[in-house]
Parts: sequence; C-alpha cells; structure tokens
Amino acid sequence: MRKMAASDHRRNGPGSGPGSGIGARPARFSRWSGFTLIELLVVMVIVSILISLAAPRYFNSLEKSKEAVLRQDLALMREALDKFYGDRGKYPDTLDELASQKYLRSIPTDPFTESAATWVAIPPADVGQGGVYDIKSGAVGQGRDGSEYREW
Repeated sequence: MRKMAASDHRRNGPGSGPGSGIGARPARFSRWSGFTLIELLVVMVIVSILISLAAPRYFNSLEKSKEAVLRQDLALMREALDKFYGDRGKYPDTLDELASQKYLRSIPTDPFTESAATWVAIPPADVGQGGVYDIKSGAVGQGRDGSEYREW
C-alpha cells in the first residue's frame, strides 16, 4: 500500500476541485447558482395557466354563494314579516321595526349591494295594514337562472 503524499492529499481531499484553492472565489459566486431566465419564464407560464383555470371557478362559486345568501335573507325577512303580522294583526311600518321589536336581530345586508338600506319594501294592498307586506332585493342584475334579483 502506497503512502499518500501531502500534495496528493491536497489534490484529492475534501474541498478539492476547481475553486477550492487559496485565493479562489467563494461558492456563492459559482457559475451555476440561481435560476436562468428561461426557467423563471417557464414557472411563470405554469403559474399563469393554473390561475387561468382556477379564477373562473372561484368567481362562479362566489356568485353562487351570494345568490344563496340573498335567497336565505329574503326567506328570513319574509318569515319575520309573517310572524309580526300573526302577532300584531298588521304589518310593520318599516323594516327597522322588525329589528326593534326583536323579530330580527338586525336587518341583513344585501350580498350584492352590500348595504342593508337597499331592500325594497312592498306595501300591502290595504294601506291601513302597515307599510311592509313583502321585501325584494334592490340589486341590479340577473341570477344564474335568468331571473332578475329584484323579482326574487
């Protein structure tokens, strides 16, 4: 078995190779560190394709959930109007009366207009019966079924 010379150890030992000698540049300035422009462009294209596939589904589900909330809010307020009429024998004069008399905790916010002040109150045929017989949305636009929001 041959003994290793000191010069052999320097050539074949740990840390040997190009750029590891005295006065060599640190590894962080290596020619192979970082990403090339092509690699970054490929990643950006892949990300943009994924976003273009996911965005329409996201906005469709957002619209669907707003419609569900609108239908639920209308049903809740109509039920409160019916209970108010059953208890008092007349309809409330305003929607705020439903909240002040504790038939609702608060007037819900219309999910499309994002305001509680845009509800459209439909008065009863007999004006002496109160001011709010039915409630409709003040939102402009059509639902996924083709009907106007204000007709719900």
